Formats: sequence, structure tokens, C-alpha cells
Amino acid sequence: MPLPIRQDSSALDFLALGALVHRLDPGVVPFRKARSFDVHVSGGEYNVAANLSDCFGLRTGVATAMVKYGIGELVQARLRETGVIPYYKWFDHDGVRGPNLATVFSDRGHGVRGPVVFYNRANEAAAQLKPGDFDWKTILAGGVRWFHSGGIFAALSETTPELIIEGIKAAKAQGAVVSFDLNYRAKLWSAAGGDARAVQTLRRIVSHVDCLIGNEEDMQKGLGVKGPEVVKKAESKLDPDVFFGMIEATVKEFPNVKLVATTLREVHSTNRHDWAAVLWLDGQRYVSPTCHLDVIDRIGGGDGFAAGCIYGLLTGRHPEEALRLGWAHGALLTTYHGDVTMARLDEVETFAKGGSARVQR
Repeated sequence: MPLPIRQDSSALDFLALGALVHRLDPGVVPFRKARSFDVHVSGGEYNVAANLSDCFGLRTGVATAMVKYGIGELVQARLRETGVIPYYKWFDHDGVRGPNLATVFSDRGHGVRGPVVFYNRANEAAAQLKPGDFDWKTILAGGVRWFHSGGIFAALSETTPELIIEGIKAAKAQGAVVSFDLNYRAKLWSAAGGDARAVQTLRRIVSHVDCLIGNEEDMQKGLGVKGPEVVKKAESKLDPDVFFGMIEATVKEFPNVKLVATTLREVHSTNRHDWAAVLWLDGQRYVSPTCHLDVIDRIGGGDGFAAGCIYGLLTGRHPEEALRLGWAHGALLTTYHGDVTMARLDEVETFAKGGSARVQR
């Protein structure tokens, strides 16, 4: 059964539910030696909405927490630049303790030195979000074609998974396709009850979704699906058969899932990756080409893939073409600083069809 994507006119093509963060990026310098930072506005769920709006020209929104202080104003300005429509639950900052918009610290590493990511999510406003905080009836009044959330937001508190399920039910009731990016992060779940709680929480959510994004590690550690031993970082081999085997095991446990997709990386060094992607849609398997990446900043590449693939499906492309659009956009995103796209649609289309990096004259 194909994805039941709405073809009528809707106010929103895509709505994300998740946390907004600001990421401090010292470039290739380790934090202990850093003197300056770039600031990127990000969020595992929001990034997909920003990519779909800025590069692909779709009407997108994000439901999220916003705090009334300077960092909040910075984040709001970046959202306006990408064209994403915000639906904010507002919080007052007390001037000392918060609540805050989370800070993510992430250097880029270089060569044999891998990137390092850590967080300050203490007293995070988004973790306080709960069912009833958003007026879904009003937000969805004009219709939405695709609803998206993810495992990072689910890990923040006891209440955020319940809000995700509430949002999913509201979106599905008016005809939206629902996707969920497992985005298993060991550091987040370790602080939120450990692997047992991750499995219990994510399985409840995934039982409601149509489309799943995640690799072997996400499915084994996030959903508790049995499979081959996870290779370190799930990044040492580009073997689609291993992933398709995991998909078959996953959809047996979650027959509601109609689509599963992920990127595949073989990491030779921080800046040299082999890159591919796979898509399983209603029993059919699709595999992208493999390309060699010279990576500037790998953060956000998976969200770039998700956005391109979703764009292809929303615009009626063949699944193989949708996969290639995701693969191409994710690859391009690793050539920019920051978490969200700087690509144009024509660049994505050209690379997806086999374009090269020759000078454009």
C-alpha cells in the first residue's frame, strides 16, 4: 500500500515537532583550546523543516518551545531567514537559571581526530513541553501533508514522548503522513533512564508512525530489534543487505511502518567519507549510488537526506528518484558550515542525476 500523501491544497506541506538549540562551533579547534565560536541554530526535527523550506520551497512549520531572552531572539531571527513558520510555546527567562534554549557544543575534528559533541540541556524549555501545550486544531486547521518528530526530542523528559504521540494522532486524524527519526543518542538516553527506557519509549511512538528513519544502531538500541552485532559507530561498511535485513525484522514488529530509510557511511577519516543511502518502501528496496565526500561539517547530513527524500515523495517522484534527491542533498549539506542547507534545488537535482564538481561557468 503506497503512502497516503494528501494531494489537495494544504496550508502546510510539512510540520515538525521538536526542540530548537543553538550549537557552538569552534571549527577544527578542540573546545579546551577554543577562543571563538560560530553559532548555528539547529534541532534534529527543525532541520528537516528548514531544509524543505529554504532549498526545496515547501511550506513548512515547527512546533517548539521559545524563551523570551536574547538567545531566543537570535534563534527566532534564524528561523525567519529559512522561512519556517513557528508555532511557539512561550517561556519567561528568570535572568539567572532559565528556562533555556539548549546549547550543543560540537567541534568538527579533522583527519584522524573525530568530532566531539556534548550538551548543556539543563533546565531546557523544550523538556517542559507537554500534552495540551499546542492548539493542534488551530495549527492544523488548514491541513498538513506530512508530520515529523524524532528521538532526540523524545529523550528530553517524561512529557515530550506524550506530546509527540498527541501531535501524531492530531496530524493523522486530518490525513497527514507521519515520519519519525529514531536519532538514538546514547548520551541523551543515559541521562534519561538508559537503554531500557529508550526502547520502551521509542517503541510506543513508532507504533503510530508511517515512515521511519534510522540505521542499524537506531533500530537495535532504540527499538530493541534483534539483528547482527552493531559495527562500531555503525559506520564501517556500506552494506545495504545488512540494513535491509534489519528493516525486515523491524517491520515484522511494526507492521504499521510503510517506509524505512537511512544513510550509509564508511568513515575513512573525519573529512573523507563514502556516502550512500537506502530506502525500503512497501516491500520494495532501493539503493543509491555511492560517492566520496570531502566533509567540511558532518552535522546535519542525515537531516539533509531526510528532507530531500521527503520532498521527492511529496512531489510525486518515483521512490528511486526520491532516494537520490535525499542522497544528493545530504551529501551537499556536508560541504557547508552549520546544520541546515545552503543548497539550491537545481544543484540537488543536478547532483542526483550524476552531476560533478566541475566549475559552473
